[in-house]
Amino acid sequence: MTRSDKPTVLIVGAGLGGLLLGALLEKSHVPYTIFERATAVKPLGSGMAVGATLLPVFQQLGIYEEFLTISKSLSHAGAYKESLEPYKPSDYRPLEEFGGYGQRIVARPRLYSLMQRQVPAHKIHFGKRVLNITEEDDKVIVHTADNGIHAGDIVVGADGAYSAVRQRMYEKLKATGELPKEDQEDLPFSCTCLVGQTKVLDPEKYPILKEPTCQFPTVLGDNKPYSWSIMSTADSTLCWSVIHHLDKVTSKAAMEQRFRSNENSEWGSHSAQTMCDDTRNFPIPIGNGPTTLGELYDLTPMDLVSKVMLEEKVFSTWYHGRIVLMGDACHKLHPAGGQGAMTAMHDAISLANLIYAMPTSTAEEVTKVFEEYQEERHPAVMESFKNSQIVSKFMEKGIVGAM
Repeated sequence: MTRSDKPTVLIVGAGLGGLLLGALLEKSHVPYTIFERATAVKPLGSGMAVGATLLPVFQQLGIYEEFLTISKSLSHAGAYKESLEPYKPSDYRPLEEFGGYGQRIVARPRLYSLMQRQVPAHKIHFGKRVLNITEEDDKVIVHTADNGIHAGDIVVGADGAYSAVRQRMYEKLKATGELPKEDQEDLPFSCTCLVGQTKVLDPEKYPILKEPTCQFPTVLGDNKPYSWSIMSTADSTLCWSVIHHLDKVTSKAAMEQRFRSNENSEWGSHSAQTMCDDTRNFPIPIGNGPTTLGELYDLTPMDLVSKVMLEEKVFSTWYHGRIVLMGDACHKLHPAGGQGAMTAMHDAISLANLIYAMPTSTAEEVTKVFEEYQEERHPAVMESFKNSQIVSKFMEKGIVGAM
C-alpha cells in the first residue's frame, strides 16, 4: 500500500534516470507520476557500460538476472590508431575483483525497455509538455500544454540538457536576482555524436558476434578530430558511435546553428546523413566483419541512427522551493567518459533514498532533503565530469592527448 505520510513526487522526464527513480519509488510505495514530453519512446542510442556502481541496485529491484541475459561481459577494451595499429588494451577484470561485479555492455534501447517495464504503464504519461510550475498552499503544481494541472509535494526535473523544469526554475530565480551568473550562461557544445545499432546479424557471417565477451574497439583518428567505437551485444547486433570533437571555432558555430534551428537539441536521424557520408570510409578493427563505418551504416536501419550536439556543464543551482533537478538537467558530461547515464541513475538512487526517509513534506523538510542530495551528489558528479574531460582530451588527439 502507498505510504500516505510520504510526499507525492512528480517526475518530469522518462529517461533512464527518471525511470529508475520511478522504479525505486514504486518499490518503496512512495506515490509518484512520470510526465514525458515525447509522445512515444524512440529506440535510439548505442551501447552502455554498466558495472558495480549500479548492478547491486538491479539486484534489489529484482532485474539483475534478466539484465545479465540482455548484456555482455566486458573484459578488455582496445584502442587503435587509424592505421589499426593497436595501443595497449584496457583490462576491466580488476574491477570485478575490486567491486564484486563485472563490467557489462548493453544496448541502450534494451536497458531502457527493461527499466520502463519496472514502472506501471498508468504512471507514465506521454505527450505532456511542461509550460509552467507554480507553488500554492504547500503544494507544487505542474501545468502542461494540454491544459493539465498536476499537484504534488515535489517536482523532479529529469528532462535533459534543455530541461523545461530548469528553465522555469531559473526564470524565477533570475527575476529575484538569486540565479548565479554561471547558471545564466548557455550550454557550451563540445562535440557532435553520431550513434546507432545494426539490425540483428548472422553470427556465421560475422563471427565477432560469437565471442563470449563484448568486443569493444575504439579508433582514434589520425590528423582528424574524430574517434569511433564499436560494441558487440548479446542481441547479435553491433552498436557504434562516432564523436566529432569540436574546437572553439567549430563549437561556437555549432552553438549559433542551434539557435537558428532546434534540430540539435534532441536525438534524431534528420541531421545524421551528412555525418554518415563524411565518415563512411573510416576503418574499424573488428575482423571477420565490416571493415569500415560505412558498411556498419548500411547494416543499420536509418531510424536507429541519430545525431546530436552534446554539451559539457555542471550547474551550481540544483533546487529551489519544491523543485529539484537530476541527470542532464543539472550536469551534462562529455560522452567520451561514458558516465552521463550512470550519473543520472546515481542521482535517482540518492533522491529515492532521501525522499523515502522524509518524516514530513513541509517546505523546510523538502529543502533539507534537497540540500543533502546536492551535497552527496555534487562531488561525485564533478569527479565524473573531470574524468570525462580527461578521456575526451585523449580521444581528440591534441597535444594533451599525445602527452
